[in-house]
Amino acid sequence: MTTLAEFEITKRWPAKHPDRIQLYSLTTPNGIKASTMLEEVGLPYEAHTVNFANNDQETPEFLSLNPNNKIPAIIDPNGPGGKPLALFESGAILIYLAEKTGKLLSKDPIERYHTIQWLMWQMGGVGPMFGQLGYFVKFAGKEIDDPRPRQRYLDETERLLAVLDQRLAGRDYIMGEYSIADIAVFPWLRVLTLVYKITDQLDWNDLENVPAYLDRCLARETVKRAVRIPPRP
Repeated sequence: MTTLAEFEITKRWPAKHPDRIQLYSLTTPNGIKASTMLEEVGLPYEAHTVNFANNDQETPEFLSLNPNNKIPAIIDPNGPGGKPLALFESGAILIYLAEKTGKLLSKDPIERYHTIQWLMWQMGGVGPMFGQLGYFVKFAGKEIDDPRPRQRYLDETERLLAVLDQRLAGRDYIMGEYSIADIAVFPWLRVLTLVYKITDQLDWNDLENVPAYLDRCLARETVKRAVRIPPRP
């Protein structure tokens, strides 16, 4: 495709600013990753709300962009070689935007791969495990009488928090300097505290570094804006 208008998704979510990056998202942890990154790097973008209550993510228009029916997804009308680039998966979006702007991902090869390593740690561990815990403590799974699934995800969440706490010893951020690794991780810590509200079950106050780390991330002006983008329906 050579123009933004050729993308099927623009029929459901028309672009008012077709020269800008188009963000299709919601303020879930994964969605907040994308909006935070866009706020941090300062690229012009236009945010479109994907309303789960209306099953927007299951519509043909959205599936044409992301066949995995998950948010976030983006279209950059000025992608590599000046051609539009459609992209889904929050981790891929973070890496792409970091490389496009030269921000929040070190150019030093060792530092770069260590940063990506921690991004993958979030994608493969924190996101799935925290998300399943949320299902069993906050959403439909809380009605299940069997305590074993809930306990499994509670234990694994505690283990992952301990890994992060150790990593943050002597560091303000995961890599020392703020990076895409932090943008990937902090929204999931935020959901534990503000949405699931289960810090009392996770020995949160016994963690030496994680609570202050989350506060540092949430205090960033970019983050204060990003957690409200796009507006909830």
